[in-house]
Amino acid sequence: MNDPAWTALCYLLARARARVAAARSGHPEAGAVTLEWIVIAGILVAAALAAGVLFNNAVSKFASKLGG
Repeated sequence: MNDPAWTALCYLLARARARVAAARSGHPEAGAVTLEWIVIAGILVAAALAAGVLFNNAVSKFASKLGG
């Protein structure tokens, strides 16, 4: 699939799995770092999806004005 939202979601899940594995490996500070990375990645994915929706709507509106 070449859907950017799907790619972003797969990346987020892969990073989360890697961080959870690191947290389970016995390093006590890894749990907090894992949570921080998951939250930051989630915010970035949500912002990218919102920007994509806004951009798509703006392009569609402009295209309809042009008659396309």
